[in-house]
Order: sequence, then C-alpha cells, then structure tokens
Amino acid sequence: MSGRKQGETPADEGGSGTKPPRIKISKSSEGSDAKNASRKLKDMEICVPIVCGTIAFYLGRKASESQSHKWTVYVRGATNEDLGVVIKRVVFQLHPSFNNPTRVVESPPFELSECGWGEFEIAITLFFHSDVCDKQLDLFHHLKLYPEDESGPQTTKKPVVVESYNEIVFPDPSETFFSRVQNHPAVVVPRLPAGFNLPNPASIDNIAERERGDTKDHPLSQWFLNFSEADELLKLAAARQQVQAHIVKLRRQLSVMDGLPQFSKPTAGYEFT
Repeated sequence: MSGRKQGETPADEGGSGTKPPRIKISKSSEGSDAKNASRKLKDMEICVPIVCGTIAFYLGRKASESQSHKWTVYVRGATNEDLGVVIKRVVFQLHPSFNNPTRVVESPPFELSECGWGEFEIAITLFFHSDVCDKQLDLFHHLKLYPEDESGPQTTKKPVVVESYNEIVFPDPSETFFSRVQNHPAVVVPRLPAGFNLPNPASIDNIAERERGDTKDHPLSQWFLNFSEADELLKLAAARQQVQAHIVKLRRQLSVMDGLPQFSKPTAGYEFT
C-alpha cells in the first residue's frame, strides 16, 4: 500500500504538547432542538479534552517496499478516559490508495491500524450522540512514519509518535446531555447552583452495556505523550466554567437592580429555551 511522498512535512506538528485553540461547536438549529425535545441550559459550556494521534513502528527486516511501517491512528481522552459518553462514532479517511479508505469505528477505543510506506494527512470526523450535538466535527492529523533525526538507521523498538491536544466545547448543552456526563471524568462541566434539579440520566445507545472503552491499559499506552499540563488544563477549564456561571448570575442581579423584569425561578442564573 502506498501513501503520499515519503518524508512529507506535516502541516501541524502536534507532538510538541502545546495547547491549541479550543474548538467551539456551533449551536444546534431550532429545528434540531425541537426534535431533541430537551431544554437547553443557557450561558453554560461543556468541555471535552481529546487527543488525536498516530504511532508508527518501523518493521525492520519484515519491511517491504510497499509496507515499511505498521501504524495506528486514534482519538483518545486527554487523560485516557472513555470518550464513548460523548462520541458516537469516528470516521477515518485514509489515502485513496488503501483498500476501503473510509473506515468507520462505531465504539471506543476509536482507532485503527494499518501498514504502509508513506506519510499522508488523515481526515478524522467525529459524530456525537443525539443529545450532545447534531453537527459533526472534522479534524485532520498527519501520519508521520520517519523521525526528524534521520542521521542513523531507524529502530524497530522506538516508534514515531505525533499527538495533538484539543478541547471541544459545547455551548448551551441540553439537560439530558449535562445529566449524563456531569460526573464523568472525561468531561468538564460547570457547577450547578444549589437546589438545581436535572432529570435522571438516560442511557444512550446501550453505553452501559459496552465493554470498557478507556485507553488507560491500552497496549500502546506506554508511547502516549504525557501532556503534563492536561490535568491542570482540566482544572483551569472547570474554574473558567465557574467564573462564567458567576458572571451570568451577577448580570441577572444587575438586571433586577436596574428595574428590568426578573427571570422566573428556579433558573438561579440560567434560563431555558
């Protein structure tokens, strides 16, 4: 199997561990909101930290002209938690020279492995559960097979790893979505006001019956990059959500002080549509 020209430089080196901009999902249309029949929590955001990556091993003596490397492309939680609570399926679009280049992975871990000789850009499309978002998210990741330092022979023991960190942000989440993920370790949610009641969490697509989907004990986990700031970023994101909720509450209070109509209880800083 072939790929693009060997040694092609990726557009975005994700392995540096730097923090890219947050990816904010646009709000759902009114028609989809009505179809979902779940109230929206205004002025709130849910954040899902993810990592897209590739790990490539040189095959050494087993290598051939068309298959010099075995590689794996994946989407994992930033702290290796199960992303199946948010992501329904992932579609990986490989180079057209591969057989069946459009690969669909319906459950976590969201990954696939292949063999080849060339580097190319992989299109990765995320589809979310119906109560999360009706829009898909398109990402791109460059498959890298050869190390930056090519002065010596390539080893079969140490793979070439490229990972990129992203935070997917869902504004105005539905009640059902919030209820399902509020205690999930892969998701960052704001703190709700005291006495605020949510509906009981509902199971989506037999999530509870699935096999474990985290990547903590993954065979390749020893090669996953350690985003040293990942845990701190999760804490910062949670703090940012709390500040945002406090700002909304202050705005409501100022509106009342200015003589504007007061929002009906029990919103306590949040309104529904």
